[in-house]
Amino acid sequence: MAAAEYGTPHHLLPPTYKRMVSAWLEEDCPSFDYGGFVVGEEVKEARLLGKSPGMVAGVPFFDEVFRQLDCTVEWHIREGESFEPVKHCATVRGPIRKILLGERVALNTLARCSGIATKTSTLLTLLRTHSRHLTHPPTLAGTRKTTPGFRLPEKYALAIGGADPHRHDLSSMTMLKDNHIWACNHDIPRAIRAARAAAGFSVKVEVECGSEGEAVEAVRAGADVVMLDNFAPGAELEAVVGRLRGRFDGGEGREGKEGGQEGKREFLIEVSGGLEEGNLEGYVVEGVDVLSTSSIHQGVKHVDFSLKVVH
Repeated sequence: MAAAEYGTPHHLLPPTYKRMVSAWLEEDCPSFDYGGFVVGEEVKEARLLGKSPGMVAGVPFFDEVFRQLDCTVEWHIREGESFEPVKHCATVRGPIRKILLGERVALNTLARCSGIATKTSTLLTLLRTHSRHLTHPPTLAGTRKTTPGFRLPEKYALAIGGADPHRHDLSSMTMLKDNHIWACNHDIPRAIRAARAAAGFSVKVEVECGSEGEAVEAVRAGADVVMLDNFAPGAELEAVVGRLRGRFDGGEGREGKEGGQEGKREFLIEVSGGLEEGNLEGYVVEGVDVLSTSSIHQGVKHVDFSLKVVH
């Protein structure tokens, strides 16, 4: 369920995002602004034009760029709304040199965020189509494969597009990946115990599993989430998920640890690795709680915007 259905997404942002915007502006103009000197301070307005189809995302960052430059922004489209080109999305008003000073920083941020939201929305629509037959459709989530220094806008764009941003950083959840397990001599129970001891009761523990056996071991050891990583979509994935759910569903006739059911265990199943639009259907399996993919925020096509001064 998208956060936008329950409130205003930009209320999620921490106050630090304003410092981030200040740093972007400082990076783009660390010294003299020669072009700004040429045009002066006459008050002008400029139109933000959407030049390729997409969903608008990144509005708080765009607004903050111009707020810090003593300009105003009037939006003619809501964040999270899709449009067809050419669309007059917003009007920026203020001293002309300051409009031009913020132009590239604001456009770059908006284009990137909108591209992520657009890609996310497209995949989410496809997922909903393929999930109609499921009792509990899976949640679409991003990953931690984000651009250093730009994670907050990218995670925000995922939320605007309707996906779960997934963990924001190493402190948000303990994810024990293959390297963590190998570094612990492949002792999954010990790794989970150590994670619990360090993080306490309030932080979930997820274990990346490369085989069904590892997933069983992780659930037995008390993992909150098991990630089935790079499992073949389709029949293989469906069979593994079915056996995991059957083993730990708490039904009658338990057959012991080597055979069938082992008693009721509460855990989530996340599936990740190689998921994209072309093969999505094979990952839509009953019993999967989360489908995570970096394809909705890594290497996505930007939405094309331009800012044109009215003359």
